[in-house]
Amino acid sequence: MRLIESFKKKKLILLNIFLSLYVGINLVGGERGLVSYFEKKKIHQELIQRETFLKEEIQDLKHKIKLIKNNDLDYLDMLYRDKLKYGTKDEILIKLK
Repeated sequence: MRLIESFKKKKLILLNIFLSLYVGINLVGGERGLVSYFEKKKIHQELIQRETFLKEEIQDLKHKIKLIKNNDLDYLDMLYRDKLKYGTKDEILIKLK
C-alpha cells in the first residue's frame, strides 16, 4: 500500500514538474512567447520608420508634381538643366555628384 501511494505521489510531482517546464518554455520561447514578442516589436518599429520615410517621400513628390502642374519656370528650368545637362555658352557647368 505504501509503495503504491508513494508512486502516486511521485507521479503527481513528476506531472507537476513537466507541466511547469512546458508552460515555462512556451512562455519564453514559443510562437507567442517573450522572444517572439520582442522580435515582433522590432519589426513593428522598423515598419513605422519605413512608413514615415515613405510619407515624406510622397509629400516631396506631391510638391514636385504641383510645381510641374503650375508651370513653375524656375523648377522646370532646373529639371531641364539637370536631366539634359544643358547650359548656355557663357556658363560653366560643374558636376558635384
